Order: sequence, then C-alpha cells, then structure tokens
Amino acid sequence: MSDDRLIVALDVPNALAGLSLAERLGDAVSFYKIGLGMLTGGGLALANELKQDHGKRIFLDMKLFDIGATVEAAVRGLAQFDLDFLTVHGDPHVVRAAKEGAAGKDLKILGVTVLTSLDRADLDAAMIKPGDVLEITVERAARALEAGADGVIASPREAKLIRALPEAAGKLIVTPGVRPAGAALGDQKRVATPAAALTDGADHLVVGRPIWQAPDPRAAAEAVLQEIATV
Repeated sequence: MSDDRLIVALDVPNALAGLSLAERLGDAVSFYKIGLGMLTGGGLALANELKQDHGKRIFLDMKLFDIGATVEAAVRGLAQFDLDFLTVHGDPHVVRAAKEGAAGKDLKILGVTVLTSLDRADLDAAMIKPGDVLEITVERAARALEAGADGVIASPREAKLIRALPEAAGKLIVTPGVRPAGAALGDQKRVATPAAALTDGADHLVVGRPIWQAPDPRAAAEAVLQEIATV
C-alpha cells in the first residue's frame, strides 16, 4: 500500500529508535526523512541501512548553508551514499554550489524557502525584508529554481503559487507542515491536510509527529495513505 508521495520524518533521538520505527511501519512506508537532529545519533548510518538493506528512499534534511566551496564539498561527500533528496538553503549561491557537488549523481537538491515554523514576527526578529510571508516564500522558490534546484521545500499554503511559476515546470515541491485533520499543529504555523497539499501542487508530503507519536504508527501512516489515494 506504500506510496512514495508520503515521506515519514524519522524525528526520533537516534538511529536505533529510527530503525525500530521503520520496522513497525514495514512495507506501508517507502520513503523516509532523516534530519539534522539525528546526525549525531547515527543518522547517516541509518540512512545508508534503510537505503541499501531495506530498499527505502531517503530524504536527508540537512538544510546546508555556507560559502559555496564548503557546500560543494559537503554535498559531494553526502552524494556518495546514493540517497534521493538533500536540502540546502534556497539562496542561489548555495543551490549552485550544491548542484556542483551532486554532479553525476541522482541526488536531488531541494532549496528551503521559508521554514514552515516561521511567521512574519519571526522574520522581523531575523531582520528579513518586510513583506508578506507567502510572497517572500514564492520569490525565494523562484530564485532557488532559477539557480538550478531540482525542487523546493515550502509549506502547503504556498504550493499552489509555486507550482504556477514558470521556473517550477518539471520541478519538485516537497511540503512539510502537513497535518491530517484533527492532528496537533506542534511547532508548525503554516499547515494543510494531505489532500489539500497535493491538490495545490505538492509532489511529496512530509509527515512526522502525527505518525511516530501515534499509539499505532502504522495505522496512522495508513490513514494518511488512504487520504493521499483520493487525490
């Protein structure tokens, strides 16, 4: 019943907990996200094990940001693991460097637009230029795609406008901040249901806590998959 439009975020403390969760989910889930929080807990080893030994697709969510030469070197090192998606910040110089690092590999570089946990007050505190969060997100998406990104990360609320961009033709939109109806929002501020996100142009949905915090994670994942199947 798996559908790789669903990416389950393994936002658990370490690789052992991540592997245990993946075993509970079994063949219901084919695509996993491993983020920065697990990096020191064996995240890269888990990514490799799930990919090589279990045939899963892997989204490495590192949100890299640095000078071009450093980003290029980091991506070149990560690309050797034969993973599927990698995030970098959507700044054009970062995207271009990441694409150089991934040259010759199938690794897709995804540009982060504006984190789904941020709102206008957060952008003000970070001294980001004035303006509507949605407009800034769409502008950042356009610039990342123009710089060569294979896709972008954006909240479901921006997916429709990003999909309409000329630069988005043939590109991926991956949306965190997806919450099944009735699920707690957690630290996400710009959210939508799985069906709404897909209808608005998302290619992949990232769902974490509503699945791994559920009493029965497999049943929770299957409920999301049932909703996805209606789109």
